Parts: sequence; structure tokens; C-alpha cells
Amino acid sequence: MNKPASPNVEVLDQADKLFAIANKSDEPTNVLIVGVGGQGVIMVSKVLALLCQNHGYQVKQSEVHGMAKRGGCVFSHVRFGKQVWSPTIPSGQADILLALEWAEGLRWLNSLKPGKGVFICDTQQIVPPFACLNRKRGESKHYSEETPEEIAEHVALSYAMEASAMADKLGNERAANTVLLGALSRVLAFPVEDWEKIIKEFVPPRTIDINIEAFRLGREWIENIRSETSLRSTPPREIKKEKAVSDNNIQSTLEITEEWCKSCDICVKMCPERCLRLNSNQIVELSDPDACTGCRICEWLCPDYAITVHNDPVEVA
Repeated sequence: MNKPASPNVEVLDQADKLFAIANKSDEPTNVLIVGVGGQGVIMVSKVLALLCQNHGYQVKQSEVHGMAKRGGCVFSHVRFGKQVWSPTIPSGQADILLALEWAEGLRWLNSLKPGKGVFICDTQQIVPPFACLNRKRGESKHYSEETPEEIAEHVALSYAMEASAMADKLGNERAANTVLLGALSRVLAFPVEDWEKIIKEFVPPRTIDINIEAFRLGREWIENIRSETSLRSTPPREIKKEKAVSDNNIQSTLEITEEWCKSCDICVKMCPERCLRLNSNQIVELSDPDACTGCRICEWLCPDYAITVHNDPVEVA
């Protein structure tokens, strides 16, 4: 294993609002990665762990994902340095908090080093079923209403980005985790080619091109911020204190890929409106389109990605 090179990660000009973690002491660098089951938290942590290991650092990684079956909480600790004794990050000692979901990011904010930690977060909201107390479309949900601007006041450095929307525009929303890896690569300055080489090892072969494009898009997003005079955060989707959207303004449709459905019945049992069922071929179908509120719970819980929910605006005369 190679001996760790002299750290080339330095603290950048605060005027540019970009902070890089310097690993100049004997203390390990701590990266906490959090999100929801199915978003790729474990993949992100494994990419980072292998990258650090390839650069000669001692690496410890731990993760909790047993409750994460497509919707539960997932988190992973990655620690690297000259010598690392424990695989878990002590409370309040995370140098970087990388969150793949907005509320999960807020839930772990206390893990950051006070006055020093860097917060990188996708503003995507995955609202759990128990937060939807009123099942009418457009009604308010019991979900965190804090905005990126409010969070930035309590964190040394905060980057809130629409990683999921960025990945969706590339053609694969699931590449949002790779967008965030691109942002992370601007904070932990390992060579770009090394990041991309390891990403190629972990993503499905047919998605390599789009994941590399997503990675570079995340880097570009951070680089654009560096060129500005102040921190620019993108407001999270749906976190708006506005009047509820009218039922007449949204049309919800389900796209079901029958070849992928394994008849597990999870979506049918978890649908709050009971508007799904298995047909005579044991393939899921929408039995009551008028009852569907477009909550996307079926989409998030499907282990085979067989369901895609489309909530499209309808023009009002």
C-alpha cells in the first residue's frame, strides 16, 4: 500500500465560500453519509472508502441499513487518516455531512463539527407515509420546513443542491448520488481521474456514461459557486410556505414496467389510498385512478423500480 502523500487539500478562500478539509494532523477526517433506503448511500461510502485506501490512508467504514428497505433511514461513517482506531464518528466530530435527502440531512446536523463542518445536501424530499396525515392532494405534510438559507446560518459551510433534479435532466434520477459525489470531490481534493475510475467500478456497466456525466455536473455546480461572491443555495423542492396546490392543477399517472414487477405486493399493502392491486397475472395495476394522490410511496418502496409516478401540471383555463 502506498504511503499517504503530503496533503494537497487546503482550506480555500472563505470569500469564495468553499471550504476543503485539511488532513494535516494525526486526527482522521470524518465523513458522514446519510439518506433513505434505495438512494445509494452505501455505494457512495464504498467509493469514498476505496478511494482513500488507494491513496494510502488507513480507512474505517461502518454502516446501518437493516431498517432501510426502500424507504427507511440509512447512514454510513467513513473515517480516513494516518491511523484510525474506531469505525464510528464521535458525536459532533463529522468534518463533512453528505445527505442524499433533505430531512435526513437536517436530522444529522448536530454531528458536524461546530464552526467547521461542511454540509452538502440534496434538497429532494422523500416524505414518509406517517407524515401524510391529510391524504388530499396539495395538503400540507408534516415535514421539515426549514430552508437552505435558514440552515446556512447555523453551519460553517452549507451546499444545498437539487441533485435529483439535475440527475433527472440527464435521464436517470438515481444518479443523484453520483452528482453529490462530484460535489464532494471539490471538498476532498483527490485527483478527478481517481474518483471516476472507482465510480466506474461500482455502478452498473450500462450506466457508466451517465454516472460520469452526473459526477462532472456535481463538480461543475460547486465550481460555479466558487466564481460567485456569495454562497448560492437552491431552495429545496416542495419546501415552500405557499398555499396548497389545487387538486385540479395536478394529474397523477403511474408508469408500471410489468417485466420488472416481482409480485411482492409491497406497494399494494403500503398504498395509503388502497388504489393498487395485483391483477390475474400477479402484476401490480392501478385499480382506482381517481383515488391516487401521487404521493409516490409505491415508487419509493418498490424494490425493483417497476413503478414511476408522474405528477404533471394541468393547464387551468
